[in-house]
Amino acid sequence: MLPGGPAGGGGGWGGGLCLLRWLGLRMWSRRGTLIFALLWFGSWLFLNGLVLVHRSILSDYCSDEKSKKILQRLCLEFGEGSVTGDMCEDLCVLGQVEYKRCLYYENGKKVIEARWRGNPIILKSKKENFSSYEPLGILDYEDTGEELSALDVVFYATLEVRNSLGLNEEEEEYEEREGANISTLAKLWGKKLKMRDTSYSRAELDSLWSLLQQEEYTFLRILQDLSSHVAKVLGSCGHFYAVEFLSAGHTWDQNIFSLEEVAVPGLQDPGRGRRSTREMVHRIALSFLDMVWHFQHDFTHQLHLCDIKPENFAIRKDLTVVAIDVDMAFFEPKMRDILEQNCSSDEDCSFFDCSSRCDAARRRCSPRRQNSNLQVICEKIFRPWFSPTILGAKAGLPLQVELQRAVQECSETDGGEKEPEEEEGKQSILQRLRRILNRLLQEEGPPEEGGAREGQRHVHTALNF
Repeated sequence: MLPGGPAGGGGGWGGGLCLLRWLGLRMWSRRGTLIFALLWFGSWLFLNGLVLVHRSILSDYCSDEKSKKILQRLCLEFGEGSVTGDMCEDLCVLGQVEYKRCLYYENGKKVIEARWRGNPIILKSKKENFSSYEPLGILDYEDTGEELSALDVVFYATLEVRNSLGLNEEEEEYEEREGANISTLAKLWGKKLKMRDTSYSRAELDSLWSLLQQEEYTFLRILQDLSSHVAKVLGSCGHFYAVEFLSAGHTWDQNIFSLEEVAVPGLQDPGRGRRSTREMVHRIALSFLDMVWHFQHDFTHQLHLCDIKPENFAIRKDLTVVAIDVDMAFFEPKMRDILEQNCSSDEDCSFFDCSSRCDAARRRCSPRRQNSNLQVICEKIFRPWFSPTILGAKAGLPLQVELQRAVQECSETDGGEKEPEEEEGKQSILQRLRRILNRLLQEEGPPEEGGAREGQRHVHTALNF
């Protein structure tokens, strides 16, 4: 008798149904098994394909082997006299630059960790090959045996810097007439180049122009003599430049920065031992506020940060906040050009962390930024730091509650250009945050004399572009 077959009469028809049902289950079982096997095999192929592609990308673009070949090619060009720079001899002849590892590669941008004369550095270039950069056009029309004078170089370099930073001569002259107390950035660059008494060689000019075509280099190189809040450029060779090595922040770290690395004798009070974590966080927060004020008031144009996240900042051992990635930093004139686009709603007027409003009548975004550096830092940095979840039992203390309220107000306050009385109100938020943080530091212990010290000025020689 077949499984499920009836025991009594009249089982012919019922037995046929049971037979069909039994055969159907057997067929479905085999088909289901086959489908499952095919799905499993397809998933296995897909996952292994992803792993293979991931490994091939890493091995092809950010491998130690390829990174070393890039530096070897740079040294070959140095040996041929095509490039130069103040670290070329240490890199290519004396062996004073020790390769450590590849950190990043995307669309040609190369970031390498190394040690220069025993000190950790980061080597950067926007493009992998020196030949990918445009040479100085005037050299195509000049006799290659002739060399440009220092004044010629100042002229062309000033034009290139203005173009890179999005500045124009009329706006710079207007700022000077309005009584700006800092030399315009392009002229500051020119003052450095005028220190050179002799003419520049073709290798020097080509190397200089490959660097000037990298906006991040131009920013760091110009601002480092004006600000302690940007990474220092230490030297260059061809199209690669070296910046100081600093440990970047991390979103997943509740303190954002690795505070153990700043526990040095200069940051300890006698009898107290190592500073508390919260005290260091409060000092770092004050440095963030100092950076915001500095970028807004101390240049001829306000500097906008459009990509604010922990990974784009670092701290020195004195707890000074440093912007280490300024690919998305723009002075006011260039910021206006970026924001003023066609739009149908406010959502079309956001450029990463920088946003404006859509003018429905004109269907154009306002060139004025609506939010501010301070507002975004309060939202992305301060709110996680001073949240009740992180503070725990201290969250209910009066000063902590006041700080949380100030941070909340800060993160909800627009930062665009306003009337004078509104501008004063906006600044009062920054001053209010500063007062609360200083009061918290007074409760934790005596403030450090003089605060965070200004970074040492790094004076470039003529060859140190």
